[in-house]
Amino acid sequence: MLCAKYNLDMSALPECLYAPVDVRELDRRAIDDHGIPGYTLMNRAGQFAFSAIRERWPDRSLVVVCGAGNNAGDGYVIARLALNAGIPAEVIYVVEPHNLGGDAAQAVADFMDKGGQARLFEGMLPDGDIVLVDALLGTGLDREVGGRFAEVVTAINEHPAPVLAVDVPSGLNAETGQVMGVAVEARMTATFVGMKCGLLTGRGPALCGEVIYHSLGVPEAVFDGVPVKARLIGGATLRELLRPRPRDAHKGLSGHVLVVGGGEGMPGAARLAGEAALRAGAGLVSVATHPQHVAAVSADRPELMCKGVETAVDLASLIERATVIAVGPGLGQTDWAREMLDAVLATDLPLIVDADALNLLAVKPTARRQWVLTPHPGEASRLLDQDTTAIQQDRFAAAAALAERYEATVVLKGAGTLVANRQGDIALCNAGNPGMAVAGMGDVLTGVLAGLTAQFDDLWLAARCGVLVHARAGDMAAVTGGERGMLASDLFAAVREQVNPG
Repeated sequence: MLCAKYNLDMSALPECLYAPVDVRELDRRAIDDHGIPGYTLMNRAGQFAFSAIRERWPDRSLVVVCGAGNNAGDGYVIARLALNAGIPAEVIYVVEPHNLGGDAAQAVADFMDKGGQARLFEGMLPDGDIVLVDALLGTGLDREVGGRFAEVVTAINEHPAPVLAVDVPSGLNAETGQVMGVAVEARMTATFVGMKCGLLTGRGPALCGEVIYHSLGVPEAVFDGVPVKARLIGGATLRELLRPRPRDAHKGLSGHVLVVGGGEGMPGAARLAGEAALRAGAGLVSVATHPQHVAAVSADRPELMCKGVETAVDLASLIERATVIAVGPGLGQTDWAREMLDAVLATDLPLIVDADALNLLAVKPTARRQWVLTPHPGEASRLLDQDTTAIQQDRFAAAAALAERYEATVVLKGAGTLVANRQGDIALCNAGNPGMAVAGMGDVLTGVLAGLTAQFDDLWLAARCGVLVHARAGDMAAVTGGERGMLASDLFAAVREQVNPG
């Protein structure tokens, strides 16, 4: 169970992630171009969801809450399958069954033919040892949930029973991952045909619970030429980049990372980034920090070469020896910090830019090639001069806008971290866990990204690989010690394991 919870094996989810409008095109192609009846697809979806319920909650009866459209049809199929299996199942509806059309109407008729009972939602859901099935609203939701639908969503969320959402938790925007007023909080979400990108970022991970997927057996040709919104970062990315080293390797082949940070009173961030770069496989790591912090940074990690720098002149000799620079961890926003950042920006070396370096960049925006920006939503809001709410309302658009404005590879951190480049590609990482929301985690990520960039020329590949290494290391730390109380430094051993894939 722990491995499933923490996504240590993501092979069950497909790589290609789609916007809902494009999933509807996949459905249309399967039906119109490949002759698969829509009701056949509906029955396959219902069977997959019902099987998941029986596996996870084998001793519970079902209460299926049905709304409109094919999502409701899926719900009636699930209820019928339960009755066929001798399991008590009741349908509570918001939209009168006789008002449903097409395949959903057929699903209602088949449910009734089996002796199924359905009643109108009147403000309460039944008690008992049940599973609630959310079949209210599908992926086409384009406005806030209101009226009776909002009432039943609230009732579902207030009920103690576990919830399985059909295709998408009702009220969740399946493209952006944001809540449309109110949304169902599911324990599990069964989704079909095309993997919806909004289920895996923003509020999606919190509302979907465990996400399970089935293609419903549509032919591979259905997917040909349909636009892909993003691609899931999986283990193949690690194996592509992190091949075994040659037996005659030496440290010079693995690059030299320079970490620039640790302004007055903040040595820890630079220290974390430096060790993370080493654990990710960099051959050499130097740390340029405020002079008062040299002893603190070097004390328990002698492999870090640490130098105190007062001015940009002091930094010049370190820059000459570096192959990649990570700037920002603990940097601060003083005149000293600004001088350090300006010196780094004047180089043509690959850069990893984080924390206060991003805040300084927002004050004086610039664009350059060969750099990775790693903002959390607050930093992204400053870089784009938007409020944080706007960033979170459409993380895909925000990541793409950052990549275009700053001509950068961008890592937009958060639940469902996104990696975007200026060519318009977006990748999504669905590993990681809430225990990682602690001080220093971003510094470790910066170091991992710098360590991998030092070893490889491809910033886009290194960025995706680094995000996954970091997230999986966090999941490994959670498995061994739990989420609450996790420290950023708890990831170091797991980082080393992740950069040595079998």
